[in-house]
Amino acid sequence: MAWALKLPLADEVIESGLVQDFDASLSGIGQELGAGAYSMSDVLALPIFKQEESSLPPDNENKILPFQYVLCAATSPAVKLHDETLTYLNQGQSYEIRMLDNRKIGELPEINGKLVKSIFRVVFHDRRLQYTEHQQLEGWRWNRPGDRILDIDIPMSVGIIDPRANPTQLNTVEFLWDPSKRTSVFIQVHCISTEFTMRKHGGEKGVPFRVQIDTFKENENGEYTEHLHSASCQIKVFKPKGADRKQKTDREKMEKRTPHEKEKYQPSYETTILTECSPWPEITYVNNAPSPGFNSAHSSFSIGEGNGSPNHQPEPPPPITDVSPTSNLMLVNLLPTTTPQEAQQWLLRNRFSTFSRLFTNFSGADLLKLTREDVIQICGPADGIRLFNALKGRMVRPRLTIYVCQESQQLGDQQKQEDGEPANSTFFVYHAIYLEELTAGELTEKIAQLFSVSSRQISHIYKQGPAGIHVLISDEMIQNFQDESCFVLDTMKAETNDSYHIILK
Repeated sequence: MAWALKLPLADEVIESGLVQDFDASLSGIGQELGAGAYSMSDVLALPIFKQEESSLPPDNENKILPFQYVLCAATSPAVKLHDETLTYLNQGQSYEIRMLDNRKIGELPEINGKLVKSIFRVVFHDRRLQYTEHQQLEGWRWNRPGDRILDIDIPMSVGIIDPRANPTQLNTVEFLWDPSKRTSVFIQVHCISTEFTMRKHGGEKGVPFRVQIDTFKENENGEYTEHLHSASCQIKVFKPKGADRKQKTDREKMEKRTPHEKEKYQPSYETTILTECSPWPEITYVNNAPSPGFNSAHSSFSIGEGNGSPNHQPEPPPPITDVSPTSNLMLVNLLPTTTPQEAQQWLLRNRFSTFSRLFTNFSGADLLKLTREDVIQICGPADGIRLFNALKGRMVRPRLTIYVCQESQQLGDQQKQEDGEPANSTFFVYHAIYLEELTAGELTEKIAQLFSVSSRQISHIYKQGPAGIHVLISDEMIQNFQDESCFVLDTMKAETNDSYHIILK
């Protein structure tokens, strides 16, 4: 009985000891899990939750972002967990980027009711290409004259104000927008990733780009120079529909992997969220040896037709005052010995003033070395073919050429041969007439120019037919003339007025 009475006491003692031990073990949990040990920001900072390693200073890691930019294009599923997302885009296709106001109540009150400016850029992701970005863009501009790397699809965009694209900065666009209103901008990227690969033999991997957005607010002087936020994402650009095929290929590759291998890769997201980054540095390039057609002037300089130096004012070509027949030869043929200044005059005279800036430093030899493909790629198909024909001296062949000689120009004299017998040496001086319209009116004009008279002084033109008859020249008759026919012109004064009739014999 005594043993039975001691059992509850023993249980009570054991239970009391266990409670004390459990309380003691719990007493340190609050200290170990305090804010100093584990916080939500620390958890989110783990590599598995990060899309890229932030390049921001440490004091900005916990800052709440005022804006968020979302590119409406799916990310690739073939990206490992610790790597930055990669998005495939089609060349020239419009893609929406949503500009979202992410501020809390009372944050940045100075921009309430005001506009901010965002600058979009397409830049290189690889550091190797970043060092030579200026030269890379210069080469692209030389190969694609008149094209831009980045454009805004203005009709599809919503909420953007005063969109601008500087002609000297092919990879940059900017606009104003109101954070309190819905804003979506549609961008188009016109360069493809394989255009900047070192070797181009087909099948090579294209280089990745970055789409970066820098947003600024107004300062006291009304200039948008105070930085607010910057974010970017990694992209690759393919030829039309190439991005869709690449996305499909990546998806099929991932489906073939084992579940264990799939755990090492990120899932594909329907949209791409641009992650915060450092603002893009404003750099004014100094071009010491520019290639033709590239103007490296910074956006703060006026756009001029210079040699690439912002402070350089191009010398205007000297006025064309020589209209002698010798100078007209320059309109047809460009010589290898032609200087760059003379080549500029030749371009202006032949209606190629649009491309005079492209060929600022080109001499005659440089221009003549260009192939047909080079000229077409630089100037486009229409002007390229025209310029190539002008460089090679290729004149357009007229539809009809006839040779005429005035009967009074017949020259003859009697010459004595060595044996003393007289001989007639008669020859005719012919003039070429080139016809394009093949009309009687055009022939009248050309003959009047040949005789240096007004076309009104020529009443009719006849062609001598069989048995010496005079057949009135008509459009249809000229169209049936044999090319390079020869005629002797005879004139006959009209009876009613002071005009003349022309007879082709």
